[in-house]
Amino acid sequence: MKKILILLVTILLSGVVTFAQDITQSYYWVKLRDKKGTPFLVSKPEEFLSQRAIDRRNRQHIIIDETDLPVSPVYLDSLTKIGIEIVHTSKWLNGATVKIADTIPIQKIKNLSFVDSVQLSRPAHPLKSAKNKFNEEVSPAELDPGTYGLSFNQLNQLNGQYLHNQGIRGKGIQIAALDAGFWHVNEIEAFDNLRTNKLILGTRDMVDPKSDFYQQHTHGMSVLSCMGGYQSGQLIGTAPDAAYYLIRTEDAATEYLIEEDNWVAGAEWADSLGVDVINSSLGYNEFDDPDMNHTYSDMNGQTTRVTQGANMAFQKGILVVCSAGNEANNEWKQIIAPSDGVNVLAVASVDKDGIRSSFSSVGPAFGSAVKPNVAAMGGATYLVTGNGVLGYSNGTSFSSPVLAGMAACLMQANPYANVKQVKTAIEQSAHKYSKPDSLLGYGIPDFENADKYLKLNTVQRIETTNTWMVLPNPFSDYLLLKNQEQGPWKNSTISIFNLQGILLWQSGFNPAGQIWLDNLATLPEGILLMSIRSGEKEERFKLIKITR
Repeated sequence: MKKILILLVTILLSGVVTFAQDITQSYYWVKLRDKKGTPFLVSKPEEFLSQRAIDRRNRQHIIIDETDLPVSPVYLDSLTKIGIEIVHTSKWLNGATVKIADTIPIQKIKNLSFVDSVQLSRPAHPLKSAKNKFNEEVSPAELDPGTYGLSFNQLNQLNGQYLHNQGIRGKGIQIAALDAGFWHVNEIEAFDNLRTNKLILGTRDMVDPKSDFYQQHTHGMSVLSCMGGYQSGQLIGTAPDAAYYLIRTEDAATEYLIEEDNWVAGAEWADSLGVDVINSSLGYNEFDDPDMNHTYSDMNGQTTRVTQGANMAFQKGILVVCSAGNEANNEWKQIIAPSDGVNVLAVASVDKDGIRSSFSSVGPAFGSAVKPNVAAMGGATYLVTGNGVLGYSNGTSFSSPVLAGMAACLMQANPYANVKQVKTAIEQSAHKYSKPDSLLGYGIPDFENADKYLKLNTVQRIETTNTWMVLPNPFSDYLLLKNQEQGPWKNSTISIFNLQGILLWQSGFNPAGQIWLDNLATLPEGILLMSIRSGEKEERFKLIKITR
């Protein structure tokens, strides 16, 4: 059974149509054959993607292709004309979740020339799940007087203070949280910082767009507190300065395939807005209708719809972080979708001592790929519990956002790294990287090592011109600048800035073939920017300053 992982614009742009929940009609996934008739062009992405989404693709050298185009409005119009209501559309999977009255024969839809296949997502009159998906185990705790309080352990285990101590806490990074509900996030004290600084950028309910958004389930609220919570001396999340989109994709009352459709629709909306990270503490394997159940062989990294959507999000430049699952003590035992995704960073659970939580789902993925990928603290994680107060809870639901928040900080510290490099850096920094297993994968990451990995492996020129060569890079106390064209760069000014644009060093030169810059040891460590300017000409470089 799919679990909430806890123990205890227009239709074309957003992929969503506002509708009231209706339990008297059936929901189906309609897979389309192609996108013929679309008025959109890959050469004009501004018509269906935000500028931030376009910039993210450009920065990571990701080509905008047909998978970015919204589904054909011609096909959608044909469906609505025979009495079908469109609920969600998916440009990535080229299909639509639709609501169909019993009076419309399914065969009539299958016979349409542009329809590839039709699959039931949720029946009319759905059964209420007998299993409680939210059996939260909460333990109250005495508060530590330190800045991080009892949340320090989950940060310290990942060596996250290395980035936090530099003031890197996710600023400028956008995270989409896909979950079951964000109860009272608009009121609880731990989220005052997000509200005051306008870091909740938007909300969307894919289950019931007419719902009272902040009156739904508590699960997403607890998950969010692991990343964005802030109460000095009590709780500080791993990315308190990041900005968040809150997206409800999970119906806590039932278990049907439609929730995978909701997930993909939520991820596509997040992509169109330009988010950098998706955290999903949700997973799927069994449903209230056994005919919908997945098998372990489906956990091969690319079969289920939700896994296909997660993989595609990564291909669009989004780091996708998912809980591995809480199935180890159940008959299923293995990871669940979408954590099986080949591009997904699946997170297992450990306690504060690094010991694997007994409930944490095991790998590998079907076909023997390493899963889970890494591990973080999901055993006795300190957070805002389901009753709105601070305490401990258990589950891979919480190891995932603890890790996702730190990944956002890593991305802030390395703005030129792409998601493949970020995922690799996190994995290679983990303590079992040389000998991964099916319990913790590559192990517990060290974000200082991950940051150093990216600093050494993502050196690149900001500009594409090649007049100047700058050596060495990384550097400690000197730089050598070589003019490869011997061009007329007279009366040049060389300036070095930090990432905030503050001038740190500057001097004028009348260069010949090369320039020595020495006495640079006092410059701060980290990423710096160099400008070489002469009249109207300028070249810029990214530098990495280290101490030997």
